[in-house]
Amino acid sequence: MRKLALALAGGAAMAAAFGGGAATAADDPIQTRKAIMQSVGAAAGLGGGMLKGEIDYTPAAGKAAIATMYAASQSYGSFFPEGSNTGDTTAAPAIWDNPVEWQAELEKFASPAQAAFQAAGREGPVDLDAFKAAFGPVLATCKSCHEGYRVKR
Repeated sequence: MRKLALALAGGAAMAAAFGGGAATAADDPIQTRKAIMQSVGAAAGLGGGMLKGEIDYTPAAGKAAIATMYAASQSYGSFFPEGSNTGDTTAAPAIWDNPVEWQAELEKFASPAQAAFQAAGREGPVDLDAFKAAFGPVLATCKSCHEGYRVKR
């Protein structure tokens, strides 16, 4: 039961992060990027926990994790306007220095996220194996983006 409660708390955190991000998008792209990445982190934690068996799998939680990753993949790249490369951000200069490569990296995330979202359908993956097949490739894209386009503090 504790694992299910953790999964539900993770889903609530994702919803709150996206809700807060949308309100600040026009005013502060850096804060919006941070909110989106917080939701991605929560989805990765929830989904990764289910993949490892640390959190009980449920179709609803699986669908929430996938939907969060998909939503991020569709919106995240929109919040890097000129001038948003300074301030309290961990976005690497390579984003603005190499926009074509940056867009290719975003597509590496968007493609499996979209495939997972479509595979999840209306009800979500019906079992853990289906979730693994859909969500695993999405998680596999995170490392290269973080290594090449994020400044570690």
